[in-house]
Amino acid sequence: MGSGHSHSHGGADHHGQRGKLLLVFGITFTVMLAEILGTVLTGSLALLADAGHMFTDSAGLLIAVIAASLALKPATHTRTWGYKRAEIIAAAGQAALLLGVGGFVIVEGIRRLFAPPEVGGSLMLWFGVIGLAGNAVGLVVLASGRHHNFNMKAAFLEVLNDALGSIAVIVAALVIALTGWTRADAVVSLLIGALIIPRTLSLLRDTVNVLMESTPPGLDLAKVREHILALPHVIDVHDLHASLVASGVPVLSAHVTVQDQCMRDGHSASILADLQRCVAKDFDVSIEHSTFQIEPAAHRDQESIQH
Repeated sequence: MGSGHSHSHGGADHHGQRGKLLLVFGITFTVMLAEILGTVLTGSLALLADAGHMFTDSAGLLIAVIAASLALKPATHTRTWGYKRAEIIAAAGQAALLLGVGGFVIVEGIRRLFAPPEVGGSLMLWFGVIGLAGNAVGLVVLASGRHHNFNMKAAFLEVLNDALGSIAVIVAALVIALTGWTRADAVVSLLIGALIIPRTLSLLRDTVNVLMESTPPGLDLAKVREHILALPHVIDVHDLHASLVASGVPVLSAHVTVQDQCMRDGHSASILADLQRCVAKDFDVSIEHSTFQIEPAAHRDQESIQH
């Protein structure tokens, strides 16, 4: 059996990610407190709803901070990958929270169409602007890292969700202040719900695929099999599996059957090197963590289970 390793187990800058997440968490939590104050002063249900979004998103960001911190822990004999999958679990939890927020927005928006609340439009506008300013800073902080892993992507969506909520508050406040049409709050809230849910479902799908150990996106296992079978002296390949441990950490394993003489003349070592080079360099998804079991042709009849 042979394996290809990279001592870094992924090159994500978890220290930098944790710092960004802490900063954005502080901003989001502060804006949430400001909107709660605004609710008390204006009686605005829209501000209260947006403060509720902020509370949910603050909790999600706190989860993301904890996950980024756990990702810094080294691997042990009992957790050989460390806590890298914590970011996947955290992102799935955040997606579930966002789905709850989106559902709440839609239900509350429908209710307000039939029973629009009385609100103070001018103060509501100012607190909406404060919220949007805080969200804008958070989006700038997270923008460069949102493609690094699921955890950062989920955090970015949290803040984007907040920004949409703040824009809704501003739009509703302007319409109410200029026209007195209080149902504007409900209409804008329904629009936000329609924007939140598709993005959240996409994130939830991606994280569930990782937890289900699906093949990494962009990796065609049929082509991997073809490349392996095309290598000299390789007769067959079976038990071929590929998955993601965490963002940017794909792994692959396989049983590779070679000609019997390769096991006797020492040629199996060069075949192993060719296999590792193949999966690391020949595909769009570079797999540095690969494990191959090299078997002689005579061993095929002794295989009891194949996948």
